[in-house]
Amino acid sequence: MSWNTIVTADELAAHLDQCVVVDCRHDLTDPDSGPAAWAVGHLPGAFFLHQDFDLSGPKTGRNGRHPLPERETLQRKLESIGLSDGRQLVAYDDSGGAYAGRLWWLARWLGHPEAALLDGGIQAWRKAGYPVSREPALARPGTSSRRKSLVPEVAVDAVLAAAALGDRLILDARTPERFRGEIEPFDPVPGHVPGAVNRPLQHNLRPDGRFKPAEVLREEYLALLAGRAPAAVIHLCGSGVTACHNLLAMEMAGLPGGALYPGSWSEWCADPARPVALGDAG
Repeated sequence: MSWNTIVTADELAAHLDQCVVVDCRHDLTDPDSGPAAWAVGHLPGAFFLHQDFDLSGPKTGRNGRHPLPERETLQRKLESIGLSDGRQLVAYDDSGGAYAGRLWWLARWLGHPEAALLDGGIQAWRKAGYPVSREPALARPGTSSRRKSLVPEVAVDAVLAAAALGDRLILDARTPERFRGEIEPFDPVPGHVPGAVNRPLQHNLRPDGRFKPAEVLREEYLALLAGRAPAAVIHLCGSGVTACHNLLAMEMAGLPGGALYPGSWSEWCADPARPVALGDAG
């Protein structure tokens, strides 16, 4: 057993006791909704980690809405719920993986490859007939080595250079309406990074909320790459959370190596000197 992208409900149910399972449910408009949903019913043995606090670091007003946590702090947090070298981590949410994907990427950022999403989230678990629980998870603290990151990240200077030179594909995972700047419910400035291409995370999913087959994802992303190497992609979104969904989809498609811009639009637009584009065109 070693899953590093997605896992089905049946697969997880057969090995649930061997995994560290984390509930990542979240709503950007209601930060209390995730803990409330966990309290009502979660996968047996699942811990809850909050997107705003556990999986993000302190905000300065210039580093985005979900800056990366301090590595050692995150490592200690995951160890406190049982993560050890070689132990399988499984994250889930109720949003098609939009939020659980952040924990998948963060685990790889810590050098832990045994991390996967429950495909279809808690809805798929329930549909398969498996029970949920209201019982608190029992922590058995683990130990893990400090290892090199398995995933690249870039800072704002690299995005500025890519926007100016056009030598890299800047892929934005937000909804089309937010990308075009027609609405912006979370950040003070609407629009997108000049030159960016919109790939809403929902395009990675089937109608039932599960990921499309790997071969379909590969065909779609190769079309976006247009001859570029996967490592030439910079992934962003509103705050560096849902961009991880596109990174996961590319990993499934056999196209790894893209970099996350953790600050994403919320960091980019915090500086009025940075250029802003509106509409469909980059």
